[in-house]
Amino acid sequence: YFNLGPSASHTYAVVQMAKKVIVEVNTSMPICLGDRSAYVHISDVDMIVEGDNTPIDAMPPAKPGTEVDKAVAQLVVDRIPNGACLQLGIGGMPNAIGKMIAESDLKDLGIHTEMYVDAFVDMAEAGKITGAHKNINRGLQTYAFGAGTKKMYDYLDGNPECMSASVDYVNNVKQIGALDNFISINNAVDCDLFGQINAESAGTKNISGAGGQLDFVIGAYASKGGKSFICMSSTFTDKQGNLISRIRPTLANGSIVTDTRANAMYIVTEYGVAMMKGRTTWQRAEDLINIAHPQFRDQLIAEAEKMHIWRRSNKR
Repeated sequence: YFNLGPSASHTYAVVQMAKKVIVEVNTSMPICLGDRSAYVHISDVDMIVEGDNTPIDAMPPAKPGTEVDKAVAQLVVDRIPNGACLQLGIGGMPNAIGKMIAESDLKDLGIHTEMYVDAFVDMAEAGKITGAHKNINRGLQTYAFGAGTKKMYDYLDGNPECMSASVDYVNNVKQIGALDNFISINNAVDCDLFGQINAESAGTKNISGAGGQLDFVIGAYASKGGKSFICMSSTFTDKQGNLISRIRPTLANGSIVTDTRANAMYIVTEYGVAMMKGRTTWQRAEDLINIAHPQFRDQLIAEAEKMHIWRRSNKR
């Protein structure tokens, strides 16, 4: 068997579909233990290339979290129970939350995540991860692919606590929903007063793919005690130096709705937490305006009035 390293997410499916399979052997690749999708059998291989065994590229250590990152992280960590099962998305803010979890009093956490990042290593080394309460894959840190520093790749290498598997298993909403107290933590570009979340584009300009965010948001919704957190700074500064609110009346034309308003649960900025689940349109708008940057709140109210979602009859 050839091990696929930290990339089982899709590679086994590629092998199954390919007309010719050529593998390059690299003994510097971390061996990531997992289910059948983490390996390719020699009978499925047409050609083998002996590589030069160059270590795989590692990412530089994450920059320290900003004060905004830390403020958001604290709001999220305060809402995570002991024994929860965690998923972290890509980006500085989820990483800051992971580091804060590693320094917290939380215990007996589990991992079931598409992307394995350095913050999980910090948690494990701090003794926070046991997986003792996971309903499936108990005791194992389940992930689809890893992307991080050399420290993270060294941690994954031959580690029997970690289980590498393909995305059709890891991102399966039924699997995620079967995990009690599942906590999904992801980033976003912006959101609107209806609770629609865009994590992929700036208008029509593509920034990212959908990834597995919606899978984990829906899975957390289905989980007993589950929670999903969409985290973002309240503002950003554009190239012209203008301060722009990430909470908008409506998404910009062409923006992609990554998470529909029906799927959103918690939306978090440094100014607080807005709960979307079971809320009316008026309540959603009010709660989101309350966590927007103070400079933009009056403007958002005025826009909400124009859209007829800020009327007294709506509030009733």
